[in-house]
Amino acid sequence: MSASLDQTPASLAALWAGLRDAEPKLRIRDAAQRLGVSEAALVETLPGALRLRNDWSALLHGLTELGPVMALTRNESVVHERRGTYLDVKAEGQVGLVLGPDIDLRLFFAHWKFAWFVPADLPGASKGAIQVFDAAGTAVHKIFATDATPEGALEALARRLADPAPAPAAFEAVAPRKPGKPDAEIDAEALRDGWAGLKDTHEFFPLLRKSGAGRLQALRLAGEEWARRLPVDAASRVFTAAAETGTPIMVFVNNPGCIQIHTGPIHRVAVMGPWFNILDPDFDLHLNTGTIGQAWLVTKPTSDGDVTSVEIFDTEGELVMMLFGARKPGQQEDLGWRALAWKTAEVEAA
Repeated sequence: MSASLDQTPASLAALWAGLRDAEPKLRIRDAAQRLGVSEAALVETLPGALRLRNDWSALLHGLTELGPVMALTRNESVVHERRGTYLDVKAEGQVGLVLGPDIDLRLFFAHWKFAWFVPADLPGASKGAIQVFDAAGTAVHKIFATDATPEGALEALARRLADPAPAPAAFEAVAPRKPGKPDAEIDAEALRDGWAGLKDTHEFFPLLRKSGAGRLQALRLAGEEWARRLPVDAASRVFTAAAETGTPIMVFVNNPGCIQIHTGPIHRVAVMGPWFNILDPDFDLHLNTGTIGQAWLVTKPTSDGDVTSVEIFDTEGELVMMLFGARKPGQQEDLGWRALAWKTAEVEAA
């Protein structure tokens, strides 16, 4: 069953209803792919779905009033779910931050285009959710009410932020990936010199931009002093070892509009088909191992000493997850994490 992009909301709702009747457990994201439309196009057809104004600062600050909720950020390979409270919120221009001890986010509002409140008991939100999408209707970030969320609090916030007269959503086509520069056009020596001169991990992206190299391309060109190719199952190895040893880690999952971070130990891991899962009381992660193409062990010099990361890319070469040792600026890297990363990568430090 498929739907064209010019389906009316009513006809699309009917198609989706038929699909749900045939497959009651089908997730909305999978249903959208089956029907050939965006996930947001299906959300828009839901009875009771409430369109919000594009006031992202008001949304973030309003979330701090709710108490415990569940924050979800995903890409095509990884789903990151963290329970906690939105605290220490900042929103300025096109960038937002949430810096609480549990929910830790970096937000890029240029990619935030639509948002809806989905009422309780509707597909994808058993207790209600606010769901944010980009211009193509792809999910960027979602906030779910939980058993610990005050009854009706999320809906009350949504009604305060509701768009009084929303126009029908017009979704853009997914932008094609821009081809990168050939290796021959990258000054690899200058890239390596810049890499060696890093003082902070946050200087890495400006280095990539200056060099014109893509992230994966830079890892290839950096040399083994800074980047080493790992087994494709490196993330599963790291998670398993971290759970066995109690080593606290940082787990970054990204899409163009959001980076969501978990910091702390992990406990329960489980493999279910192609999915490698972390199933902890306040943190769940679901990694589709069949979509992973490459993994790398990366070292970046900083003023606090070297920082080690394990970086995971999908089969298209897109970064989908980064793993670090738990640390704060001004602190040296946990040597337990460094040893774990090297050991599970099956490489030996020089």
